[in-house]
Amino acid sequence: MTAREALAEAERRLGAAGVESPRVDAEWLVAHLLGTTRSGVAASLDSDVKGLEPLLVRREAREPLAYILGEWGFRRLTLKTDARALVPRPETETLVERALALAEDIERPRLLDVGVGSGAIALALKDEKPDAEVVGVDVSADALALARENAARLGLDVELRLGDGAEAAAEGWDLVVANPPYVDSLAGLQPELHWEPEVALVGHGEHERLARVAQARFLVLEVGDGQAPEVAEALAAAGWRDVRVTPDLSGKERVVDGFK
Repeated sequence: MTAREALAEAERRLGAAGVESPRVDAEWLVAHLLGTTRSGVAASLDSDVKGLEPLLVRREAREPLAYILGEWGFRRLTLKTDARALVPRPETETLVERALALAEDIERPRLLDVGVGSGAIALALKDEKPDAEVVGVDVSADALALARENAARLGLDVELRLGDGAEAAAEGWDLVVANPPYVDSLAGLQPELHWEPEVALVGHGEHERLARVAQARFLVLEVGDGQAPEVAEALAAAGWRDVRVTPDLSGKERVVDGFK
């Protein structure tokens, strides 16, 4: 099968399976098999493609593309990805950007990432603020194992701990950053989410808990759609000042931060 034929077949089957972006996903899969980039596929349309079927079956079952490819880009990093942790998302890059802006003028800041998952946030902070002392904490030993693999692959020195994030946040930091669970239920949501760790997705009240207990100069939180006003109010009620809401690249209110 040529790359041209593989693209057409993958796009047809993924569209029938309900995948939102069948052509884009087809290009990713074919690029992966060819060992090139999505843009490089166009120059290889007559090349032979082998191994498409098992990958295509997995994507038809709505397994996240990032898990199938085994890696995913996040800011300047390429991270190993699998079902031990959430897929790094573009909107979370806004969280990192805001945290870096707040920590920019702090020399050798102590930064805590609550719910470190794959390590995306903690590792991006260390990559872009090399003088920072970065610590990541998670309740999942599996997620921490993945984060450690990513830290080793990237050569980034971050401390990774197993434990309760709110307890760690109370220790005292220059900045605490978190992307807590904020989905009430997976019912009715896209099938891909059912492949990801439920503990990292479904939950309520963690933003408010961190607002109450975190001891830090800055607290920076990612929020779900429509949750920014409630979380901003919780930060203000807990004594955080200069509370600010930042939209992501799609214009949705995505990050809430405050200062103490």
